[in-house]
Amino acid sequence: MSVQVEKLEKNMAKLTIEVPVEELEAALQEAYLKNRKKISIPGFRKGKVPRQMIEKMYGPEIFYEDAANALIPDAYEDAVEECGEDIVSSPEIDVTQIEKGKPFIFTAEVALKPEVRLGKYKGVEVAEEDVTVSGQEVDAKIERERENNARNIEITHRPVKDKDMVVLDFEGFVGGVAFDGGKGEDYPLTIGSGAFIPGFEEQLIGAEIGKETEVTVAFPEDYQAEELQGKEAVFKCTIKEIKEKELPALDDEFASEISEFDTLEEYKEDVRAKLTQEKEKEAKEAKEAAVIEAIVDDSDMEIPEAMIQTQQRQMIDEFGQRIRYQGLTMDQYYQMTGASYDKMAEQVRPQAERRIKSRLVLEAVAKAENITATEEEFEEELGLMAQAYQMEIEEIKKTLPERSAKQIREDLAVRKAAEFVVENAKKKA
Repeated sequence: MSVQVEKLEKNMAKLTIEVPVEELEAALQEAYLKNRKKISIPGFRKGKVPRQMIEKMYGPEIFYEDAANALIPDAYEDAVEECGEDIVSSPEIDVTQIEKGKPFIFTAEVALKPEVRLGKYKGVEVAEEDVTVSGQEVDAKIERERENNARNIEITHRPVKDKDMVVLDFEGFVGGVAFDGGKGEDYPLTIGSGAFIPGFEEQLIGAEIGKETEVTVAFPEDYQAEELQGKEAVFKCTIKEIKEKELPALDDEFASEISEFDTLEEYKEDVRAKLTQEKEKEAKEAKEAAVIEAIVDDSDMEIPEAMIQTQQRQMIDEFGQRIRYQGLTMDQYYQMTGASYDKMAEQVRPQAERRIKSRLVLEAVAKAENITATEEEFEEELGLMAQAYQMEIEEIKKTLPERSAKQIREDLAVRKAAEFVVENAKKKA
């Protein structure tokens, strides 16, 4: 395999990757073996048709796509290692030559890590937040605990009111015709949660158990399902259950049940101490963010668009993983909220750019100050990984790719660079 690098504008590059003809032939043969049972030719038993006969009848390109898909991932990874460039985006792949008897050639357009021209990063002046905890904050925290420990009481004597938890059946109609995805049975909903289209939940207030209630709403103009955008819909809803929260009394008994303390006053003091710790932690994080933002503002770098798109995709994937723990897929989330990938990408773009710039300036600070991860710090990080995956640390070391080990060391150096710039910051007068 060989690779040529062509530097483009705006920190982009094109890798031209050539795979030897022998490897292409092996991939074509593998594609034939994988697909031969699916191909029928009169006079041959299924799965026994010679490759030459299939290629003669359908053309040799019948196996090209599978062969290319098999070759590209490893060839690209090898090319990245060989070229030595610092690539910071997913590749845009384009096959330029695939033909029997010739090398397989494809290109990968990628973003390269941009150069950072650091501004001032020592002695940055930032404001520090007040960490005093007020009585109102203590009361609000305790009230949330009461909410968390409330009992759900089934209601049968009155209609739905705000904050109730209901179970309902519903079916939606546009122009009198039911639409896909507009029907639900035994659906749990908290009134006022904002889980449904604006206006839906408010119209359920006053609904009675067992009686059909019509709810009329308009889908947003930018709703994900294009056929519903801006359309008025009528939902026929039937409330099947109503429940409301009953809060526990605010007394010593409540304090002893939810904490290690015997009295309400002792519990309140503990809440104040924990809120103070939280505020101190938040203040530290806010200070770090402010220091890094100031350094970013005083530095100069040109971020390739592909790098931003890769970060956006990563952030949306992270969000998708989080909601999967709640039993939702991204498609279900889009349907429920009217969102879409493009809308989410636009929404997270500012944060994606901040993440990229923050990381780049901290890497530059680490380089400027010769900040690196020690072996002890690296070993400690591997120990945490081993604990998380319930593996022995030696097993982690054996299975950890060199690239991943390098990434861990870089991440540790970046963390230390963040600590360095915060330690060297000054309080704004």
